[in-house]
Amino acid sequence: MSSNLFPVSIESERLRYEPLHESVDALDLYEYHRSGELDAVLRLLRERPHATPKETVEALAESRDAWESSDRATYAIHKKDGGEFVGVSELWLEWEKRKVSFGVWIREPFWGRGYSDERAGAMLYVAFDRLDLDLVSIEHEPENDQSKRSIGKYVETYGGQFDGVLRNGLPAGDFGGPRDLHLYSISKSQWRENVSADETSGYLVTDGR
Repeated sequence: MSSNLFPVSIESERLRYEPLHESVDALDLYEYHRSGELDAVLRLLRERPHATPKETVEALAESRDAWESSDRATYAIHKKDGGEFVGVSELWLEWEKRKVSFGVWIREPFWGRGYSDERAGAMLYVAFDRLDLDLVSIEHEPENDQSKRSIGKYVETYGGQFDGVLRNGLPAGDFGGPRDLHLYSISKSQWRENVSADETSGYLVTDGR
């Protein structure tokens, strides 16, 4: 796979998506961790804030390496109007299965504005129209009601489905476990039947090739 496989810029109605490792300064990202602003987000994800700037630098380097190997695309989300940093969107690729898994976190000040749904629409377009994959997989832990509401909304919008519960789907970690996962999916055919031409024509994508 080429390191230029993923789009280097995507724009939806209100948001812009660019490679995290190129568009966010490590010290700025660390400051969000250090300030406590991300605590609510990280609690939902069962992750801990970065303890040092070095940890943030290493996380960005790992994102760059995964991008260049075409294993994962990690995008910084910014508002088109004003450029404020909103959060992070990830695509985890399983090329042999023609499948991608979604990940996202949104900074708490931007909760409740529909940004997660808008981001999902843009990433579905990338997955199916640009990367020619067959299936998008989404998951959340049973206790994460916020993710359950958000995921359920856009899965219904694009004709997807709830696939079931994967018992002990996550290994034990800092916050206990192993933990269950609720699984959802949207196929390319389901997406095509439910996405509108107006929506797909509204995405502006710049390829890396």
